Amino acid sequence: MSHILPIGTQQNTTQPVPLIDLVAQYQTIRDDVQEAVQRVFENQAFVLGDEVSNFENQVAEYCDSTHAIGCASGSDALLLALMALEIGPGDEVITTPYSFFATASAIARTGATPVFVDIDPETYNLNTDQIELAMTRRTKAIMPVHLFGQCAEMDPIWRIATQYGLAIIEDAAQAIGASYRGRKAGVLGSIGCFSFFPTKNLGGAGDGGLVTTDDKDLAARLRRLRVHGDVGGYTHVDVGINSRLDALQAAVLAVKLRHLDAWSDARRENAQRYQELFAEFELRERVGLPEQVEERHHVYNQFTIRVSGGQRDEVLKRLRERQVGCSIYYPKPLHLQECFSNLHYVEGDFPEAERAADETIALPIFAELGAERQRIVVENIHQIFAELDAESFVPVRRAA
Repeated sequence: MSHILPIGTQQNTTQPVPLIDLVAQYQTIRDDVQEAVQRVFENQAFVLGDEVSNFENQVAEYCDSTHAIGCASGSDALLLALMALEIGPGDEVITTPYSFFATASAIARTGATPVFVDIDPETYNLNTDQIELAMTRRTKAIMPVHLFGQCAEMDPIWRIATQYGLAIIEDAAQAIGASYRGRKAGVLGSIGCFSFFPTKNLGGAGDGGLVTTDDKDLAARLRRLRVHGDVGGYTHVDVGINSRLDALQAAVLAVKLRHLDAWSDARRENAQRYQELFAEFELRERVGLPEQVEERHHVYNQFTIRVSGGQRDEVLKRLRERQVGCSIYYPKPLHLQECFSNLHYVEGDFPEAERAADETIALPIFAELGAERQRIVVENIHQIFAELDAESFVPVRRAA
């Protein structure tokens, strides 16, 4: 049965639905967070220390990584990984043009050159068939991004990296808890990089980041690099940066880590409910929905739909008018950003990334969203398409 409603007979779908609600999450763990924060203030140990090392150990165990090193942000995690691998001027790193800016900017900040490869239109991750075509003798590493919470296709990346002696840096900023063929994000390459920005599945009370590795030498270097290359006693063996994870962030994150799998499961349930609702409202032909690829565990940092036919921006505008939270990740691919004009990419070089930038909308997916609000989201999308169809309908005039 069709759910198309005549204009003027819409159901009441005016309840606001936020894109994310951090307050709702906090209310469920308020006492534990307050206790952790109070402990830090009582100890007055705010930078590194036991809170950070304990949290690092917990994340290492969670990801099944030998080492975990906290830092100040996800952006710094990427930068530290590149520095630890001694990637710099004259080197090239292959990555995606469809990601948050930090992915490519970290490469550029080392003096190396980001080399872009188009994406797979279904997963939004690197199209691994194109990696070798983009390689040169200067290629030193591959930086796949596990975008929106689903791991990239790692088997081909491993084969290429092994064949050519390349490092793999995982940008897992959106994918803590995701897995590929039973292995967690963060242990799928040479170094894994995480972000604890507040809106992430594991988000802090501010900025924070972390790197993982099984290589003890890389781990030692990463620990030095985050404190200006200091090995103690003001003795510096590397030129590092100041990128330390605050003890307050570590304490809060340690509380949240205990709930991470439950929150990720709730996001997955929400994603499945969206699939059912879009089918119920007969929107599967109008809206492209994200799919979990076989042997991957998707944690849905974002739930990203596609609206083609040039209607994305109008749908986005009308959702916002109805107070339905939505956003675009990401409206301009990295190869078309002004600051990368020196790389001489032009529009049309990466058509799938450009098409994703033109067609995608992120919908609310946070764990506390609930079935009622999800139905409101989809009902509003259904009504918007009904309006657009009515507005574009041109009656056929009868002959005189």
